[in-house]
Amino acid sequence: MGKVACANVLSDLYAMGVVQCDNMLLLLGVAKELSNAQRKVVIPMIMEGFRDLAQEAGVSINGGQTVVNPWMMLGGVATSVCTAEEVIFPNQAVAGDKIVLTKPLGTQVAVNLHQWMQLGTPSWEVAKNLISSADIIARYNDATVSMTTLNLHAAKLMHKHHAHAATDVTGFGILGHSRNLAEFQTADVDFTIHTLPILAGFAELCKQLIAKGARNFKLLEGLSSETSGGLLICLSAEDANRYVADMRAEGGKAWIIGDVEPGNKTSRIVENPEIVEVTYS
Repeated sequence: MGKVACANVLSDLYAMGVVQCDNMLLLLGVAKELSNAQRKVVIPMIMEGFRDLAQEAGVSINGGQTVVNPWMMLGGVATSVCTAEEVIFPNQAVAGDKIVLTKPLGTQVAVNLHQWMQLGTPSWEVAKNLISSADIIARYNDATVSMTTLNLHAAKLMHKHHAHAATDVTGFGILGHSRNLAEFQTADVDFTIHTLPILAGFAELCKQLIAKGARNFKLLEGLSSETSGGLLICLSAEDANRYVADMRAEGGKAWIIGDVEPGNKTSRIVENPEIVEVTYS
């Protein structure tokens, strides 16, 4: 959890092309239902995870705040003092650009399925007939790798390949964040998403859950929340291809998932988008 929170906080800087963070704060709300014995185990582990990933990013943690809360709450603050040249302003997409995504979708689905399985919830009684426990664990592990991966290298490549605009994909889902980014553009453009990279098996599983009257994660609608998701980046067609090649050459993940077209500053997912099944193993 500490690593996921750290990666998520830093992504707000990385989405602007800012690759050097000067200071971080850790914000921790400790669930009041935890016993003292549980706190002595859980809290140091969370803080250690946050610190370890901050060190990987080359950042020092210089403070924060811890409070008792009705539920666990974990976050932070990341700040950087930088020049205008170090920032990629998110408003320069033009018609003809390609849209790149650097992490797969489906983290919310993976975490919820794992929780259903652990707790034996009514939702699990439906899901267990559609997906095996082994597959849930595998996808949960994939989601954990994705959520704890920094977007630092992805941000550095934005500079190398002259990105025109970017955002990170988190709570509003890929469609929500792409709409926000489209609305912010200087040019009158639309974002059209034709490809959805999704953790393996989840596209079909979500359809089956809906058919069974279970939860609709709205994954294929682009509205499923993500935690510590990838960067959504607009680049020229040539730069997009080179960007994806460089990411993959370094062991990362990236896909061209859409097009920037003349329009009215909105975003949409095409009917029947291509689904890319993604694993980390």
